[in-house]
Amino acid sequence: MKAVVLLSGGLDSTTVLAMAIDMGYKVHALSFDYGQRHSRELESARKIATYYSVPHKILKIDLRQIGGSALTDNIDVPERDVEHIGDEIPITYVPARNTILLSYALAYAEVIDADAVFYGANAIDYSGYPDCRPEYVDAFEKMANLGTKRGAEGKKIRILAPIIHMTKAEIIKKGMELGVPYELTWSCYRGGEKACGRCDSCLLRLKGFMEAGYVDPIEYEYYPDFYREYLKKRGKIDK
Repeated sequence: MKAVVLLSGGLDSTTVLAMAIDMGYKVHALSFDYGQRHSRELESARKIATYYSVPHKILKIDLRQIGGSALTDNIDVPERDVEHIGDEIPITYVPARNTILLSYALAYAEVIDADAVFYGANAIDYSGYPDCRPEYVDAFEKMANLGTKRGAEGKKIRILAPIIHMTKAEIIKKGMELGVPYELTWSCYRGGEKACGRCDSCLLRLKGFMEAGYVDPIEYEYYPDFYREYLKKRGKIDK
């Protein structure tokens, strides 16, 4: 069995890649340089693909020409309390991004005769993006098999989002079971040598590691109060 895995370089997509391999798929990783704020996540994607020794393509598209997001436009990345993440669709939502990226993955899957496309959609501990919901995944799979040569010939391409109903803590626990190298991953919306510790993505990641009972192996510029208290209890910091 072959599968295309959308690999952003983040925690979720890397866990999904490990899960696909564990399920017996021959994985082809696909990443995108789409005009995002920084290339730090693509550096991580390259390292992760090398770690797993899987074929890896990076496609260049330019969503900055469209803009409309803090990730592809000159808009500040917001900072929110972790309790309010998911209350509304944030400005870090990139218009139709997953639809665009999944379409490229679908085309690639047809070319290599893959049976599935995997991506790291999550509808539990997430920022509120509409293209991370189960009904979206189901609708895209239906469209995919209506609008492709492979689908018309009765060879269904599955769109799989195996972590969609998992909390961030559950995702991390599963990744730890599979030996995912989380030290290679990057989740922060901002670039830099260290993750910011303030954006939605950092907060959800840190909350996940705390609830899973692990310490995040990457470095941060700042720790939010809840995680700082957790590190104190673990004896990792004194103040």
